[in-house]
Amino acid sequence: MNLVEHEINKLNQKEGGEMEYKEMFVPSLIQLTVDVKNKEEAFLIAAQRLEKMGYVNENYLNGLIAREREFPTGLITKYLNIALPHSECEYVEKPFVFVMQLKNPIYFYQMGDNQEMIVENLFFLGIKEPKEQVGLLQTFMNLFMDETFVENYKKQKTPQKIYELITNYI
Repeated sequence: MNLVEHEINKLNQKEGGEMEYKEMFVPSLIQLTVDVKNKEEAFLIAAQRLEKMGYVNENYLNGLIAREREFPTGLITKYLNIALPHSECEYVEKPFVFVMQLKNPIYFYQMGDNQEMIVENLFFLGIKEPKEQVGLLQTFMNLFMDETFVENYKKQKTPQKIYELITNYI
């Protein structure tokens, strides 16, 4: 195991054992064919739903927008472009991943180099502990570099099927 893998493994640990990312997924946090014109509309829809369900506090939307402006979350992977929007931990009441598939692509800026890219699949990450962020991001990068997973993901048409697919892979 090299140093990077070792550090990622350490970040994936929490007291008493491994962080269970599967627990962050629930079918009610998967929304399909969402019709938005831009990322701000997508953020608003996500924030309203997450706040109503008790996952985030009333400042989440502003925190999400500010974080995205400073640190873009678009990610070009080999098989599917995704975005992993998230806020600072102080706006999250309980951990979650909110999956949003869009009816039409929207623009995001790419993580790291701020190049514009198009995205149709958003995964809002609700992280309570900063140390969990790297491991969760790595989990998503691994998922979307897996051609079989991506092919199956694109075929799923219901929140329950997407939930089952993702939780079987992580």
